[in-house]
Amino acid sequence: MIADEPDADPRFHGRRRGRRLRQQREELVASLLPTLELSLPADGRPLDLAAQFARPVREIWLEIGFGNGEHLIWQAQQNHDVGIIGAEPYLNGVARLLSYIADGDVDNVRIVPDDVRPVLDRLPQASISRAFILFPDPWPKLRHHKRRLVNEETLNQLARVMSDGAELRLATDDADYAAWMLRFGLAHAEFDWLAQRPDDWRVRPDDWPPTRYEEKNRSGGQGPVFLRFRRKSRG
Repeated sequence: MIADEPDADPRFHGRRRGRRLRQQREELVASLLPTLELSLPADGRPLDLAAQFARPVREIWLEIGFGNGEHLIWQAQQNHDVGIIGAEPYLNGVARLLSYIADGDVDNVRIVPDDVRPVLDRLPQASISRAFILFPDPWPKLRHHKRRLVNEETLNQLARVMSDGAELRLATDDADYAAWMLRFGLAHAEFDWLAQRPDDWRVRPDDWPPTRYEEKNRSGGQGPVFLRFRRKSRG
C-alpha cells in the first residue's frame, strides 16, 4: 500500500520517505511488513477487522500517524487483548515500528503504511474503541491550514467508525494547532470534551507514555497539550 507518488491521494501532504534505511530495516520492510499490513478487499467491501488478527481481540484501536511507533508499541505491549491498527505514510517511521515489533513479544499490531483516509472509508461503523492522533504536522502557515489532519472531514469519519463511548485522544505541542483542535472538537455534534478541570488539557493520563519527539518540544512552545473526547451515544 506504500504509494510511489506523493499525490496519489490529493488529501495527503507530507514526506513518504527520508534518509536511506539501514539494511536490517530494509529487510524488515521486505519480509515482516507484508505479514502485518492491513489489506483492503479488492471488491470495495468494508474491512473484516476481526479477520485481520491472528487471535480474538477484545477491542480495536486506531493510531493515525504513529511517527516512529513509540506510543503504539507501548500501547500494544500494555494491552495484549486489544488489536491496534497504526497508519503512517512515512516509510522510515514504519521501519522503526517494525524493528520494535521484531524485538518484542507483540502480535496484536496491524499496519497501514500509507495515508489513513482511504482506510477510514472502509472501516465498519462503530468498530473502533479508541483513536489517537498525536502530534500531527501543525502546518503552521495560514495558507497550509487546509492540510491539517484534524478537521471536520476527519472528525466526521471518526464519528462514523468509533463505537459509542469510544475515546479520541489528540495531542500537539503547537499552541495554534491546540486551539484549532479544541475548536473543531467542541464544535462537532458527536463528541464531548472530557476535561473536568481547567488544567486537564495539560495533564498526561497514566496510560499515555511520552515519546522522544514530545520530549524535544520541537515547536519551542510551552509543551504538549492532551485533549480527550468521547464519542456520544447514537441512541
